[in-house]
Amino acid sequence: MASSEDILLSAVLNLLSAFAFLVAFAILRLQPINDRVYFSKWYLKGIRASPRSSGAFMKKFVNLDCRTYIRFLNWMPAALRMPEPELIDHAGLDSAVYIRIYLLGLKIFVPITLLSFGVLVPVNWTGKSLEHIEDLTFSTIDKLSISNVPSGSPRFWAHLVMAYVVTFWTCYILYKEYHIITTMRLQFLASENRRPDQFTVLVRNVPPDPDESVSEHVEHFFCVNHPDHYLTQQVVYNANNLAKLVEKKKSYRNWLTYYQTKYERNPKIKPKTKTGFWGLWGKTVDAIEYYTEEIEKLNKDSLASIDGIENKLPVLRPLIQIEVVKSFIQGVLPGIILKIFLALLPMLLMAMSKIEGYTSLSSLDRRSATKYHIFILVNVFLGSIITGAAFEQLQRFMEKPPSEIPKTVGVAIPLKATFFITYIMVDGWAGIAAEILRLVPFVIFHLKNTFLVKTDQDRQQATDPGSLNFSVSEPRIQLYFLLGLVYSMVTPILLPFIIVFFAFAYMVFRHQIINVYNQKYESGASFWPDVHRRILVGLVISQLLLLGLLSNKNVARSTPVLIALPILTIWFHIFCKGRYESAFMKFPLQDAMVKDTLERATEPTLNLKAYLKDAYVHPVFKGVELDRPTAIDDEENNPLVATKRSRRSSKPHSEEGAETRAVELVVTRSR
Repeated sequence: MASSEDILLSAVLNLLSAFAFLVAFAILRLQPINDRVYFSKWYLKGIRASPRSSGAFMKKFVNLDCRTYIRFLNWMPAALRMPEPELIDHAGLDSAVYIRIYLLGLKIFVPITLLSFGVLVPVNWTGKSLEHIEDLTFSTIDKLSISNVPSGSPRFWAHLVMAYVVTFWTCYILYKEYHIITTMRLQFLASENRRPDQFTVLVRNVPPDPDESVSEHVEHFFCVNHPDHYLTQQVVYNANNLAKLVEKKKSYRNWLTYYQTKYERNPKIKPKTKTGFWGLWGKTVDAIEYYTEEIEKLNKDSLASIDGIENKLPVLRPLIQIEVVKSFIQGVLPGIILKIFLALLPMLLMAMSKIEGYTSLSSLDRRSATKYHIFILVNVFLGSIITGAAFEQLQRFMEKPPSEIPKTVGVAIPLKATFFITYIMVDGWAGIAAEILRLVPFVIFHLKNTFLVKTDQDRQQATDPGSLNFSVSEPRIQLYFLLGLVYSMVTPILLPFIIVFFAFAYMVFRHQIINVYNQKYESGASFWPDVHRRILVGLVISQLLLLGLLSNKNVARSTPVLIALPILTIWFHIFCKGRYESAFMKFPLQDAMVKDTLERATEPTLNLKAYLKDAYVHPVFKGVELDRPTAIDDEENNPLVATKRSRRSSKPHSEEGAETRAVELVVTRSR
């Protein structure tokens, strides 16, 4: 068990580590050579230009202006300066609402902390119960917990009242936040530009037809059954193998551009290269002719692969194959094995979500976040409390009769606060500071920039802006909400550490969203109902744990008083779900009609078919010089496909279903 001295030492070390990370970041971000790493979002938007393009040679790499180093922490107020409406326009609603989760933590826990320190800390400190329990290991910090209040004491009424205050305050803040975010979502969707998914439905498991292709079969079905709402359809192709060839072609084209530029600067010397790996060995050849020939070969291959896609039309099953941990891992230390497992766990959960049939990135993230939240709740929180309490009080467990075990566990649970204080400082202080330093993307960018970058396009592709990994980061935030709600009534000394986390993370991630991250999708904050529900789950857990703890403290009269809190919390969840959740599932018909009317008035000649032409073709067919499959073009030129069926299958329906192939396609319709 960590003592108060251990906690102080840990706080000093983590604060020093966090400060070192922040100083390193503040200095590195000022250097022109690192500009693409720490301001990558502005480069993607085409707003920021590379500072290496002009000036003295040394200034292209190092910032020699001493005045900027005096203001090296000015990124902090700058991160808070952008108004929320501007932040939504700049980064999207998902990013803005994600930032509000940290702000929500401050709104909930700052008043609770002030009240807990004013009421519960004096009540717990003057209880002096731990000093009279023999063979119990405790620290000075534990005297501030509920364990220091003697059994049956009337002091527990302060904790009961505090439980009601925490519950009602948390629900009030959540209700206000739900209302605000719902309004933000509806306004965002109403003002959002036209998107292909607003006209699209996904059709899966299309049964095969012996006389028609999949494209013809679907075209005929929708033209006959939905003639007024059907526009076109696009079969989803599996072009992953082709994508590898395209990436290889892009690499060759970059090398060709590099050598052509080199030759234009000095026409007297024709550039040479070697045919081996990275041009390091092999036969020496003319570089321009070599890469031109290689690109032509790949084009013949960019064509054979397309023909194969047309003929084969394989089933699209976007499954991620996770590498199974080999037998040699068994010899590694258990701690390292756990680290590897925790690193692979998000990928494993994402693969499980894909197997379940979820297709959009936002739905996959939300489903994976649910699984990860359950894992953290059971293994990190409950597992640490139960096993830690048992092992720390092992001697007491062995010496006392079995009837005393529940009482010992009830006393030991609040004592686990020291462990979670240490966890918060490591993960929530130093860990967040390391996030802003972006050490891994920093190293990768400079390695690529040194050895692989030959053109400006290469340099652009070498920059990895990253994004908010909602499936991992949001469940981790929920752990802090859970710890704050549980220990606000048990060991309030933990709350200031959580407040520091929420405040620091709010500033850091706001900076990252403004300057670095580039989100892969925009869901209009559709994840918010999950966030709301998980906070309420944490609130119910805190109420049940307090109920069990007070039962072990011989406060039987507290049971009927506390049992009402989970019931009220569940009722509050049902109320919010019925009042607001539909706004995150459906778009109001009135707003949709307004958008359609405005669109018809401003763009009377809008051709939806042309707009949706390339919306759902494989990314490999976009932005590259490739001939699209003939089937794709044919689909757009046939407003009505006459059926080619010469007969109906005589097989029973159940047999046809057994032979059904899982073919995916998107069908576009009027909004």
